[in-house]
Amino acid sequence: MNFRDFILLSSVCFVWGLNIVVTRWVVFDAAVPPLFFAAARFLGVALCLLPFLRPIPKDLKTLFLISFFIGSGHFALLFVGLANAEASAAAVVGQMGVPFATLMSMAFLGETIGWRRGLGIMLAFAGVLLIAVDPGSFSISFGLLYIGAAAFVGAVGGILMKRMSPVTALQSQAWIGLFSFAPLFVVSALLERGQVGSYISGGWWVWIATAFAVVGVSIFGHGGFYHLIKKYDISLLSPLTLMTPIWGVVLSIVLLNEAITPQLILGSAISLGGVLIIALRPNKTLPDAGVVKKLGSGGS
Repeated sequence: MNFRDFILLSSVCFVWGLNIVVTRWVVFDAAVPPLFFAAARFLGVALCLLPFLRPIPKDLKTLFLISFFIGSGHFALLFVGLANAEASAAAVVGQMGVPFATLMSMAFLGETIGWRRGLGIMLAFAGVLLIAVDPGSFSISFGLLYIGAAAFVGAVGGILMKRMSPVTALQSQAWIGLFSFAPLFVVSALLERGQVGSYISGGWWVWIATAFAVVGVSIFGHGGFYHLIKKYDISLLSPLTLMTPIWGVVLSIVLLNEAITPQLILGSAISLGGVLIIALRPNKTLPDAGVVKKLGSGGS
């Protein structure tokens, strides 16, 4: 990989990591209801990417189903999780989509794994368990359960997207945005209160955060990463995307003043080490399932 493309990939991973921190600030510090913020994000994506709705994809029914897993379902769980868990831990737990995709390939597509990937899966889960469990009370973080569920749902969507007819990154984003914002607004109206008032009272920073999620993450992040996918093998790109959770942890400590604990450091090292092992020996049946999930959800 040449230096210019490495800088581009590093910038994309930085934007994805920063997005976790920004979203945590919006749904926790600014107290914007998470489902409403997810709906506003997808509405912005749909409006900005209207030209990419054409030509209409052939397999629109499958894309509608994918929109639930990668779009509304994934982001509803993710944003609710971020409202109840620190961004640093969420950045690591969100990477569970990689071992989840591998396990689903085994269960439904006949993928076989060797001892190295098996070890990677066990390490990934063990590290997350170390981060999520409070050793004093043996209770599990409520928010991180949602983050883990979001990773699972996103992995399902990634596998479904891999099996449908190819569409460009921005075209898939346009349709996912179109299919996702209305259901999220409906669910928000049923479960949340004071959405519009909270969003408006958040002021310019919340509006800037929304613009960043739409333009920075969905357009720049996806466009840049899709450009790299066309030039380089997945086996090279996938391990390097682990810069995303590292940036997420660093930025959450710097910008949100989150505490860095030995438990977080050790759990992150174990979990991301396991994810790296899996990424270095990718699925044979769906070699880019984890990367496709990133294209659908913006790396979360």
